[in-house]
Order: sequence, then structure tokens, then C-alpha cells
Amino acid sequence: MAFNLISTFLIAIALAMDAFSVSMTKGFTQKNLTASQILFYGLFFGGFQAFMPILGYFFGNFISAFIASLASVVGFVLLLAIGLNMIRESLGDDDEITDNFSFKEVTLLAVATSIDAFAVGITIALIKDPIWISALIIGIVAFAFSIAGIFIGKKIGDYVGNRFQILGGVILILIGIKILLGL
Repeated sequence: MAFNLISTFLIAIALAMDAFSVSMTKGFTQKNLTASQILFYGLFFGGFQAFMPILGYFFGNFISAFIASLASVVGFVLLLAIGLNMIRESLGDDDEITDNFSFKEVTLLAVATSIDAFAVGITIALIKDPIWISALIIGIVAFAFSIAGIFIGKKIGDYVGNRFQILGGVILILIGIKILLGL
């Protein structure tokens, strides 16, 4: 089967939607992100989105059934925990709301939003598409969508204010439920 560039871009866009949504929530909840921190979000989301299909490609069918069932639960738990923490912080005193950049949180969010890409890597192996080109496209699209999501989130957050963090937490939980249900 011949490599299909249009299909790869469409898959990359679909995979980037979770990263875009999460980045948007970070944009409206973290007002003081620096340019380097925004770049870090993009690199981590894009990097994990590129790495996970490669991992899936090389693991292939060997463990696909086990990982596929476990991946949705792991993604759900990570996003649920982060979302609940955001809601808890927003319901506390305004002084307690953190606007801090957290390497740990970025890593967890990047992993949680890229788990679907693992399954895509398995599919790429089965249809014998070149993994390196596919992974590069997936990573670049996720990078661009993540950066765009942060900037859009910052604009939305400027209009709505700090209590928008509750909505951000709810969005993360809903994305987690979506991952868990395989929607």
C-alpha cells in the first residue's frame, strides 16, 4: 500500500486535538507563561506525539491488546487527577491559585494526550507506511496545535478571568473520559 500524505495529515490533526484542548486550558489558566515555557509545551506535546507512534510501531502486535486496554485507563487517570487538582485550586482562595509552570505537569499532560498515538503507530506498522515520515508529521502538527492552543487560551482567559480554571479542569476530565471510552 502506498504512503498517503493526506491521510497522515488528517491522522496528525485528529491526534493533535487533545493536545490543542489541553494547551488551551493551560493558556487560560497560566497567565504568566514565558515564550520559552510556551515553546516547551509545544516541544513536549509534539515530541510525545511523534515518539509514541514510533514506540507503537516497534512494539507492534506483540503487546498491542494489553497496552491498548491499559492506555485508555492511564490517560483517563492522569487527566482526571490534573483536572481535579485544577478545580480544587480554583475553589480555594485566590491567593492559592497557582500560575506556576510545572515540568512534572507538562510531562504528565504530554503523556496523557499522546497515548492514542501509540495505537496509531501499531496501525502504521500494519499498513506498512514509513514510520519516520508519519511520526515527523504527527509531531509537527501537535507542536503547532499546542502553541496555537496556548495563545487562544490566553486570549479567552483574558476575557473571563481566573475562575475559568474550573472550566479548564472540567475540560481535562472530559478529555480523560473521552480517552477512557475510546471516543
